[in-house]
Amino acid sequence: MPTPSSKPLAVDQHGNRLVSFTLGTEDVLSGGAPVPMALTALWHRGEVVVVYDRFRGHWELPGGLLEPGESPRQAAVRELFEESGQVPSDPLRFVGYAGFLLSPAQRAEYGALFTGRTLRRRGFEADHEIGAMRWWDLTAPLPGRVSDIDVYLARLTQPAGSH
Repeated sequence: MPTPSSKPLAVDQHGNRLVSFTLGTEDVLSGGAPVPMALTALWHRGEVVVVYDRFRGHWELPGGLLEPGESPRQAAVRELFEESGQVPSDPLRFVGYAGFLLSPAQRAEYGALFTGRTLRRRGFEADHEIGAMRWWDLTAPLPGRVSDIDVYLARLTQPAGSH
């Protein structure tokens, strides 16, 4: 499990810390730690889809909590579509597990990270949670803050040749 003494890989403006990233097998996480969330870095022509979360007040990768009986992979596909309207062209590829310490209590939690690509950009409709969606090359300015944690995770999945 991530521990408060772990040096963070990235920190967001709310004090949430990414303290580990473990490549591995999709169905196995050392220690049997809970994985209540999944994130997706979906790429199209060197740009990753990011969404603006109205509640957190920043841009981030699409993702969220697993619903009862749902696998991390199923949650990744569902959240990607619900938050961005995007659909991967091929099955998502599992990348690994991100270890977080979430503020304010620095609660330890893991998230499964998936990546994929799409051949076609789809439309987007804002809702009460997600105010906007953009395709982003990880360098161009966005209107508002970007989660440093999500930038770190997106870079882990960046296709070769799109740097």
